[in-house]
Amino acid sequence: MMKTMKFDILTIFPKIFYSYFNESILKRAQKKGLIKIGVHNIRDFTTDKHHKVDDSPYGGGPGMVFKIEPIYRAVAKLLSSKLDVRSEQLKKAQRSNKHRDRATRTRIILFSTRGKKLDSKTVKRLVKYDQLILICGRYEGVDERVAEYIADEEISIGDYVLSGGEIPTMVLVEAVSRYLPGVLGKYESLEDIKGSYPVYTRPEQFKPKAQNPKSKTWKVPKELLSGSHKKINEWRQGRSH
Repeated sequence: MMKTMKFDILTIFPKIFYSYFNESILKRAQKKGLIKIGVHNIRDFTTDKHHKVDDSPYGGGPGMVFKIEPIYRAVAKLLSSKLDVRSEQLKKAQRSNKHRDRATRTRIILFSTRGKKLDSKTVKRLVKYDQLILICGRYEGVDERVAEYIADEEISIGDYVLSGGEIPTMVLVEAVSRYLPGVLGKYESLEDIKGSYPVYTRPEQFKPKAQNPKSKTWKVPKELLSGSHKKINEWRQGRSH
């Protein structure tokens, strides 16, 4: 039976995702029913007339902090159950409980500069879930109780700071989707399967339009034109990363 991976994204800027998720591989994957992407505006889960999602930090300091209430309500709705019913399971000390993971098949991720760096090993682990709930922070950060009691883990995509979790979300959605059977045309298209090496295509020779008539012609390596699978594989292996 074909698996459908569901991504539910919590953000205050839902329009950021529309173009990216409706192009190329991700568009085809959605049409095939291999993935389902839901983008949810956190402001829809506020209760005040101004739809306020942030407030000043306790203890003072610059910037604003995402409030816990709208995030709590959004996640509770996506889980089709109240979080307080399973609050003991959501405590930080029990996040790694394997029985819970198998039972829910859902992983809640908060993007944070303090999170574990996203790598191939983490991506392959996340592919095993049926649903990923992705929380995009903004401003000065997110109320720490989201990390403590709601999120299962925190993830970062690198040692640098972005304005929010939207770009990291796009990175994770594509990285995870690529490992789902049927999303890529060929399984060998995954770089960690075939290795990453230089590639070329036609024309075999390219002469740059330069004022200097003595400029060199840019050529495809002769090994790739040899027709010998052995020579081609050796050339690629020698330059693979």
